[in-house]
Amino acid sequence: MPTPTRPVLARRIFWDVDFDKLDYDGKAGFIIERVFERGDVEDIRQCRRYYGDEKVMGALLSARSLKLDTLHFVSALFKKPLEAFRCYALRQSNPELFPY
Repeated sequence: MPTPTRPVLARRIFWDVDFDKLDYDGKAGFIIERVFERGDVEDIRQCRRYYGDEKVMGALLSARSLKLDTLHFVSALFKKPLEAFRCYALRQSNPELFPY
């Protein structure tokens, strides 16, 4: 099976790094997390096409931090309980201050 072509992602997602020097295979976890946090639907589709659902799910399950809305979206997308995500367990063990 031929390797898929590099995903076409929006440059705005990677505003703080050199977009042209992204290592799509070496930094897959970073790229996957960033796309799901800051990308739109097309970016997410490109990411899933390039990496495959298994690798995407593995990266997101082991992520240290995801925004709460992203966490719920990914949980529903991959049909995984919130408790399966590392960032959910870390969030539970380090509760935030009560927002007044």
